[in-house]
Amino acid sequence: MKNSKTRFIAVVSILGALAGVLMTYVKFPIPIAPSFYKLEFSDTVCLIGGFALGPWAAVLICLIKNLINLIIEGTTTAFIGEISNFIMSCAICVPAAILYRLNHTKSGAVQSMVCGIIFLVVVSALINYFVLIPAYVKFMNFPLEAIIGLGTKIFPSVNSLFTLILFCTIPFNFIKGILVCFITFILYKRVSPLINGSK
Repeated sequence: MKNSKTRFIAVVSILGALAGVLMTYVKFPIPIAPSFYKLEFSDTVCLIGGFALGPWAAVLICLIKNLINLIIEGTTTAFIGEISNFIMSCAICVPAAILYRLNHTKSGAVQSMVCGIIFLVVVSALINYFVLIPAYVKFMNFPLEAIIGLGTKIFPSVNSLFTLILFCTIPFNFIKGILVCFITFILYKRVSPLINGSK
């Protein structure tokens, strides 16, 4: 039973549900970025699941949490926000889970999480610049100038999409990545026996 597909599906579903609840109810803006960037810690659950069960588990948990969030809250962003969350969650969790599988030690965990943070920051910058913010402008009819203006209120040097990404998006995701990985580092060894079904 321990290594069965049934157990895998059950554990992934439970972790996905927990991550979905965290994503829905525990989120808040931080003053270094516009309010549409919300800091939340559901990726901690995704990362713990990825470490314990592998990268595919991380992907499934990221997917389930967004589906649960949609069921509870619906979407106010034409699914752009949910797609964004899924991409960013996978960006930090999947590379970290893959690398941790290759080096299953404490130092390997730290190195994998550092790589996950770097990957998150790079992906978030590129996706926000080329896809997500342009999608908000096109499909949600948000003027680009208004979005940039939200960044300008925080940092007067923000005067373009590039500077918004540079001064707001990148620092926000860097801080989020550090917090998610720090919590994961603290909790993983305590909860992994429960996930793996060992004592």
